Amino acid sequence: MQIKFIDRKSGKTQIETPPGEGFLKLLYNNPFGKMLFLPLVKRKFLSEWYGRKMNKPSSSKKIKQFVSDLNIDITEAKKSIDEFTSFNDFFYRKLKPEARPIESDFISPGDGKLLAFENIQDVSSFFVKGRKFTLREFLNNDDLAKEYDNASMLILRLAPNDYHRYHFPYNGIPSESEKIDGDYLSVSPYALASNFTKVFCENKREYCILKSEEKGNILLAPVGATMVGSILSTYTPNTTINKGDEMGYFAFGGSTVVILIDKNKIKIDNDILENTKNNIETFVKMGEKIGV
Repeated sequence: MQIKFIDRKSGKTQIETPPGEGFLKLLYNNPFGKMLFLPLVKRKFLSEWYGRKMNKPSSSKKIKQFVSDLNIDITEAKKSIDEFTSFNDFFYRKLKPEARPIESDFISPGDGKLLAFENIQDVSSFFVKGRKFTLREFLNNDDLAKEYDNASMLILRLAPNDYHRYHFPYNGIPSESEKIDGDYLSVSPYALASNFTKVFCENKREYCILKSEEKGNILLAPVGATMVGSILSTYTPNTTINKGDEMGYFAFGGSTVVILIDKNKIKIDNDILENTKNNIETFVKMGEKIGV
């Protein structure tokens, strides 16, 4: 199984090789792995234990090899590679402001591989191996699910080598975050292909509503994943924020941000929609325009 994506800047198709690829294949594609290891990996204590390990000063020894193996541009970071106090300190590193210019219109909240569905009803037909995806299961809220039943949906998947802070895609006033409990499942392409609904409806997640005068209510939902100790919000609720302001960050592991928008007020860029229809993700960066 090759994981292909479009690099939007170059327009070229590239192949992703996730860290721990062999183990992920065993967990999600191998019946033996599903039966024996997956129940263990899903347990909260394992993610919390690994999260604590990545906070220890000794974990900083892993940084240079990680940067080299995954070809990370460390010059974008505010700190030099020797200034990080732990692996997590590096993992949720802040970037220099000029590294992610904020473009016009509706922007990507983070770096990662993007899928976009003009109508949320199309989601279940894309992931044919997963059962029907429902907003009710994802949000665990009937009223909210009804409000966004006809929305457009964007799914931004962050790989371990990506910048792991996420930002607001438009101006507005954000609500407080509502937490939804769940397991820690991987959001790797292998896990998504195995069962899209299970990944998004059973994982740790929370959501906030960004109230915008021009674009209506935008729902932003960070989703935690395997080996992620926590989703950490850094914004102040119920105060005016500007597009590009930081919303929060993920600790170690691959993670995802799900976005629901009013399709009558925000039009997703056509190239991203077309790539999704062709079963391929589009790599974007935080601050990059993804809709109007």
